[in-house]
Amino acid sequence: MPIRLAYSPDSDDLFMFYAILEKKIDTGDFQFTWQTSDTESLNQGALNSDVFDVTAISIHNYAYLADRFILLPHGGSVGVNYGPVLVAKSEFELDQLTDKRIAVPGLTTTAYLVLKMICKSFREEVVPIQPFSKVFDEIKQDHVDAGLVIHEGRLNYESHGLKKIIDIGEWWYKNYQLPLPLGGNVIRRSLGTEVINQVSEILRQSIRYALDHKDEAIQYLIENDPRKETFLKDKNVLNTYLDMYANEQTYDYGEDGRKAVQVLLDEGYNKGIIPHLTQVEFSN
Repeated sequence: MPIRLAYSPDSDDLFMFYAILEKKIDTGDFQFTWQTSDTESLNQGALNSDVFDVTAISIHNYAYLADRFILLPHGGSVGVNYGPVLVAKSEFELDQLTDKRIAVPGLTTTAYLVLKMICKSFREEVVPIQPFSKVFDEIKQDHVDAGLVIHEGRLNYESHGLKKIIDIGEWWYKNYQLPLPLGGNVIRRSLGTEVINQVSEILRQSIRYALDHKDEAIQYLIENDPRKETFLKDKNVLNTYLDMYANEQTYDYGEDGRKAVQVLLDEGYNKGIIPHLTQVEFSN
């Protein structure tokens, strides 16, 4: 049975699916095909079509997909007291965010949702994260006042001469004492319970393989990252990033991770950003 898979080119996604892509594990009767897109494109693709059976999404976007997709209990990118970073050429206080032009990676990203919880009155400018340095260029050229940096960008913004205004994962943890669930994998409900459970188990095995063969997986990332970013050829950089976003909580959200997903979407509704309540549901 064919299974259509979509994920981002970011290191944590490629790490998770490495064992499937390179046939390191038995996928049984399932034949996986795949496509990569940036985070916001994945979000919009899931919103507007059923092209993919399994797709990576921002947790914020699940609020608009819950009728058609169910969250898998693994594959989460979860930050514990860290997360996306708002950066600028010079430091300023949070109360100065009002009316500033802020580059954001997409309006359905979790990073955008949490920043809106922090300050509702900034002017967002959507800047895709591919090419990787685009948001840094927008800031340095004064097209925006600050930028919300996600994925590996949080590891090298200082090399571009930029300053941290706030780590929104730190803000979230201080206010809710929970990890910040940024991204996750969902699967189409219409596949049916049996297929969902079988595919879920294969994806779980893929994550386990990568975690148990980390050096091997990192070498694969270095050789196959489609973004051709020089700093991502550094094993130490990749190891640091994967420790943050591809770890045991990726293998299983855990009780606090599952709770955090529900709290995130509830708070998005309570603060008037998400227009409806969402009941979060994970597959078995």
